[in-house]
Amino acid sequence: MTFPGGGGGSGFGATSTGGGATASAHPFAGVPPEMRPGVEMLLKTEPEHSEPEVVFEHARPDPDGARLSLRRLVRPYGTMALLAGVLVVVEALTLQAGPLLTQIGIDDGITAKDFGVLVLVAAIYLVNLVVTGLTQAARVKVTGRVAAWVMNDLRVRVFTQLQRLSLNFYTGEKAGVIMTRMTADIENLQALLQEGLAQFAIQGLTMVIVSAVLFTYDVRLALITIVLVVPVMTAMSLWFRCASGKGYLRVRDATADVIADLSESLQGVRIVTAHNRQRRNTEHHRRVTGRYFDASLQTGRINSIYTPGTQVIGVAGQIVLLAIGAGMVTDGRLTIGELVAFLLYLGSFFQPIQQLVQQYSTYQQGQSSIVKLRQLLSTRPDVVEKPEAVDLPRVEGEVIFEDVTFGYLPDRPVVSDVSLEIKAGETVAFVGPTGAGKSTLTKLITRFYDPGHGRILIDGRDLRDVRIESLRRQLGVVPQEPFLFAGPLRDNIRFAIPDASDDQVREALRAVGLDDVVDRLPDGLDTAVQERGQSMSSGERQLVALARAFLAQPRVLILDEATSNLDLQSEHKIENALDVLLEGRTAILIAHRLSTAMKADRVVVVDEGRIVESGSHDQLIAAGGRYAQMYATWTTEVT
Repeated sequence: MTFPGGGGGSGFGATSTGGGATASAHPFAGVPPEMRPGVEMLLKTEPEHSEPEVVFEHARPDPDGARLSLRRLVRPYGTMALLAGVLVVVEALTLQAGPLLTQIGIDDGITAKDFGVLVLVAAIYLVNLVVTGLTQAARVKVTGRVAAWVMNDLRVRVFTQLQRLSLNFYTGEKAGVIMTRMTADIENLQALLQEGLAQFAIQGLTMVIVSAVLFTYDVRLALITIVLVVPVMTAMSLWFRCASGKGYLRVRDATADVIADLSESLQGVRIVTAHNRQRRNTEHHRRVTGRYFDASLQTGRINSIYTPGTQVIGVAGQIVLLAIGAGMVTDGRLTIGELVAFLLYLGSFFQPIQQLVQQYSTYQQGQSSIVKLRQLLSTRPDVVEKPEAVDLPRVEGEVIFEDVTFGYLPDRPVVSDVSLEIKAGETVAFVGPTGAGKSTLTKLITRFYDPGHGRILIDGRDLRDVRIESLRRQLGVVPQEPFLFAGPLRDNIRFAIPDASDDQVREALRAVGLDDVVDRLPDGLDTAVQERGQSMSSGERQLVALARAFLAQPRVLILDEATSNLDLQSEHKIENALDVLLEGRTAILIAHRLSTAMKADRVVVVDEGRIVESGSHDQLIAAGGRYAQMYATWTTEVT
């Protein structure tokens, strides 16, 4: 079943199945009956969670913004981070007890033929393994919690920033790129905080501990190790740091491009299919993924040089030191146990360097994500709420444009020198050719944008001096292409008034003539609306959007040709309902049909960003100007 005016659309009602049973047309229609007892039992075991406190203010920027860093992200959880640091130190120390115990077992057990020492060393070794395992488990648990808390906070902060930013940001940025900030970039940071930083610290501490231990065994061998190996390793690490940093930034940008292209293709899948663009879109996506492939190859080449290079240097160092150490054992300057322990520690010295390479890659990816998130969180909205802004009291609805000039680009004004007074309770229709600036004027009233010159007042108050939330609470907007969200039909209707009762929702439905149709749906107000309302026809979406506006009861209503997608019968219902809705309210209509403009109290003709005529329908026809020409053309086409 579909709403009237659907024109053969898919609708969002239920489809009938055999035997008279009804089944939802959507993939998920609730919990199956056989699974409900288990679900209810599971819900009973869930702990109670208090509702989170959500604070959102247009005038409150992100607390860090351009100063975002890992340290600032972790700072609120400093105690847990400190505990993680202590566990990291303990883990690094216990991991290096093995070679020392091996030396004692060889020199004091095997060489001295003391079985008791061997048993004691084995017991201590076992205890050390248990302590190491428990420490690792505790460290992973702590770092996992810190990472989860930080990422949860960061996701909320990024989403809040996206809610705060002005429309200009979204017209200049691809949706897929924005999604990358919330997905891939935050996931990179989670990997870094959960395991990357801890491993980085463990391997670094291991190098420091092993270096100190090597000097206690033999200063000469330790100096040879440092002189031969450390300078080369340091030079290669500095090169890798520079090269991989640039490479991973390129990978992040390429990842964003891939997601952006995918997102756009999915959103426009109907147009792609209708115009047989599948092959070309596939070729375009191949080029986009090719850039990601090239960026990944670049980072792969960097790693392929660094990782084997450090391994070769490590093995060569061990061979040289083994030869020197063997001579020292022969001369009696070093015991066999000490040589074995030294070589084991030497392996422990080179292994962290190779591990640091891998962890540094994780670190670089996380830092690249920090850079991208920092750019997003430091972006300031174009429409800024003043700190001293006040709540807008209940308005009568007088709207005044005072010498307003605005352009989406600074040097290309869309509207110029517009001065207009709309009285409270007056219905004004904006008419004019496409691109004349009609919709732009309404966007300035809702303060989606601020004028570059001049000002706009409601009831004598400059819009820049009032809080944005209090302004938009008294404005209603019904666009030509309304947007519906995935979820129950009820929630879409009460989108602006979440606490509205079912009775209020049904009253809004009656006002637009939808109550009988909704009552016939199997799930009524619980009927599921698919993402972006794609399960509904354009006419159905328009009716729901009008019901949403009725429920909100705004003081100033902006309608962008709200009846353009309806059939004649539905249009007649809406026009009758609009008479009730517009009574006592200011209404601004963007009229693409002159039949709509004729019913307004006043018609304002907009052309090339300027108001060229203003008056009632009869006055403008009598004047014989631009509107009269448009009307003559329209009547000719109609007849």
